Amino acid sequence: MTNIFDTYRPDGFSTVNPYIFADDPEGLIDFLKRAFQAKEVNRSTMPNGEIANCIVKVGDSCFMISQARDQFLGMRTSFYLFVDDVDEIYNRALEQGAKSELKPMDMSYEDRQGGIVDPAGNYWWISRRLKEEPYSD
Repeated sequence: MTNIFDTYRPDGFSTVNPYIFADDPEGLIDFLKRAFQAKEVNRSTMPNGEIANCIVKVGDSCFMISQARDQFLGMRTSFYLFVDDVDEIYNRALEQGAKSELKPMDMSYEDRQGGIVDPAGNYWWISRRLKEEPYSD
């Protein structure tokens, strides 16, 4: 049996990649650039100027953002973001307009973690593994 996932993926893309329809995609993209040093990889627009698709890269991960419209309603989701300095990134996100969901603290599962809600309503769990070991039961 062949591996159905054995196919070309552009740099930064995994087998599964987030795709967000946002009510204010420009605002979300701007926040991601300021708070998480996101890089815009590609952007296409519709004739009316709305974002048809924007690929952004946060760290080594790409995802796509589009203007919510018609049957593609604005959606919210949650991301788990691994960083070196949780407190610094958490505070930067707050300075850029995020709201606090969880102040940074050391968790029982060996992550230091803080949580924010971005201006589009997405949750970001900003984490650093406290030991270089996989999660276990």
